[in-house]
Formats: sequence, structure tokens, C-alpha cells
Amino acid sequence: MFSHYAFLVGTRYGISRRHSHLVSFISRLSTAGLIIGVALLILVMSIMNGFDKELRENILGVMPQATIYHQRSIADPASLVAELKRHPHVVAASPFVQLQGLLSHQKRVSPVNIFGIDGTQEYTTSKLPEFLPAGTLEGLAKSHSAIVIGRGIAEKLQVTQGDSMSLIIPIEGNSSPRIKVVEITAILDTHTDIDNVLALMDINTAADVSGYPGHVTGIRLKVDDLFAAPAVVRDIMATLPPEYLGSSWMRTHGPIYHSIQMSKNMVGMLLFLIIAIAAFNLVSTLIMVVVDKQGDIAILRTMGASTADIMAIFMVQGGLIGLIGTSIGLLLGITLSHIVTPLVQWIEKILGVQFLHSDVYPITYLPSEVVMADVAKVVVTALLISFFVSLYPAWRASKIQPADALRYE
Repeated sequence: MFSHYAFLVGTRYGISRRHSHLVSFISRLSTAGLIIGVALLILVMSIMNGFDKELRENILGVMPQATIYHQRSIADPASLVAELKRHPHVVAASPFVQLQGLLSHQKRVSPVNIFGIDGTQEYTTSKLPEFLPAGTLEGLAKSHSAIVIGRGIAEKLQVTQGDSMSLIIPIEGNSSPRIKVVEITAILDTHTDIDNVLALMDINTAADVSGYPGHVTGIRLKVDDLFAAPAVVRDIMATLPPEYLGSSWMRTHGPIYHSIQMSKNMVGMLLFLIIAIAAFNLVSTLIMVVVDKQGDIAILRTMGASTADIMAIFMVQGGLIGLIGTSIGLLLGITLSHIVTPLVQWIEKILGVQFLHSDVYPITYLPSEVVMADVAKVVVTALLISFFVSLYPAWRASKIQPADALRYE
């Protein structure tokens, strides 16, 4: 169908500027629409993939992927850890003590979720060491007053490393809470909403404060497949006594993940409409080119060009416009995806504002990750739309009769 001369003529029509002003304007408009649609779609999908990556790697790298609790406390965590590690999908396990309390400094108070951790085991189940100076977690065990707090808590209390605060822990069944003076040894800055609530202590210190020395609240699990965590918890719970409870990240952060996926799908659908609108402009362009080139079409027909040849010429022209628009949009979208994070940070610095706040969004900056599979989907879809919308104008061109077209020439 696509003979050599059909390809040459279609390419010439596609890049030629010897059309009417209106045809040239609509042609540029349809190309610009494709460029904008492809670039924006790649950019937005990259941002959504960035949010997805931050949730999976940073937030769920710090917070437990799965946990096993006891209704009261666990007196012998070592044996339970050894038992849990025998599960084929459990990569690592470590005990923790979880407390709810308040941190007070001068007249400022902030609620806090305290995790008592074993610094020597935390490397196997958590990415916490990546966000802290080397040796910070091991140093928690050297002082019973050491504590690490999130940057959001530090900013709320207006404290910094080395300051002392009062830790207030309510005790169940006791009208008077426990109060302990703690000293900040480091500030945790993950750029996520975790920084607003999380504080870290040594596991033995946290157990003493809780009133159950030597006991832990639960066991944190790291699994080989993040999305298999609920099934792993169900399998483990089936083998444990009924006083044990299990939970996975799907319960704590699942809604955030699903909202990100839903937003990605909805925004992608809306931006695909931009490409579709640009494709309809391409239809208008090709139809006007057909009208503008009726004489040329008639001459080609009289010279022996077949109906298929005429169709091929205009399908090549439509495909060329789609290829140019998609290619430029691809380059622009990938470029924007790589610079959007530092660009937004620069704008925030210049304007003195922060667009993403951790009390509203799960992270405090605009992430971006280019996933080539999504880029390929966008490019293939844009090219296919450009190809198929060229069929009708090409068919109309092939139906032009030489005698009718040349009658008034």
C-alpha cells in the first residue's frame, strides 16, 4: 500500500508550507496540541510514579510493612522472631516497643508516636539509618535519655539537636502519667508526613517507660513482596495463638496508595483527551489539505495512481504530523520530568513558600520518576490515534474523481 512515491509525496505534503494560511495554522495547532498533550501526560504520570515510589521506598521503608502484636506485651521476643523468620516470604524481623505520648518544651506540646527499636537489628528491616547520621541508632542504647524526633516535631516545638524536653506517657489505669526528661540526639528528616509524628528511642528505654521492662509491643516484619504483606500476615496469624494480632501497611497506608493510583488513572484519562482533541484537529487539517489539493490528487489519478496510493499519501502525511508532535512532546515531557523536582524547589525558595505540606500530603516535595513503560504507552497511543484519525480524510481523498476536480481548474 505504501509505495515509494506515495511515501515521498505524503512526506512532501506533510512538511510543505505551501498551503493556505488557514490550513497551515490548523496544522501547527494540531501539532502543538499533540506536543502539549504528550508532554503533559508524561510529566504527570512521572509525578504520580514519583509519589508511588516515595510511598513504597521511603514511607514504607521507615514504617513497618507488617507487624505482629500481642494483646498485652511479648515477654520473649527472640523466640517469636526466630519463628517468624521461618516463613518463606519474611526477609527479616525485629522487635519494637510502641508508645503514644506527648513531648513538651517550654509552653509548646506535640503528640508523638514513639518507636523503641534495637539499633543493631533495625538495619535489616528499615531504611531509618539512611536518614540519620552514622551510628545514631546504635547511640540510642548508650543513654537512657536519648531520643530522635522528626523534623516536623522539632519545628513545632522549636527545638534542635542537644535540647532537652519532657516526655509524658499516659499509663492505662493510672491517673498520673510517667514523665521523663529526654535529650535530642538527632533530627529525622525523611521529607514525609512521618516527620510530624515519629520519635525513636532505644527499645529497652522505651520498655522501661511503658511499665513492662524487658517486654516488647510487637515484631516488625520485612517481606519479599510488598503487595503480598496482607497474605503473609494471614498465614502467620493462622499459626499463632488467638491473643496475637496482625497488621500490614495496607491498613495504615493502603488508602494513600490507592488514592495515588486512582489519581494517576483519572489524570491520565483526562490528559489522553488532550491528545484526542489534537487528533481531531489533525482530521480537520487533513480534510482541508484534501480540499486544497484536489487538483493535485486528480492529476495523480490521471497519471495512474490508484485509490490505495492516494490513501497512502494522506495517511503518511497524518502519520508524519503525529510523529513530529509525539517526538517533540516525548523529548519535552522527559526533560520536564527530570527537572520538575529541582525547578519546584527553586520556585519555592524564590517565593518563600512551600507548595506541599506534610500535614496534607504524604511528602513535602514534588517527586518524579520516569517509567519507560508508561512513556511507551503514551507514545504508542498518540501514534495510533494519529494513524487512525488519518483514515477518514485519506478515504475522502481517494474518492475524488479527476473529472470533477479538474472541471473548474
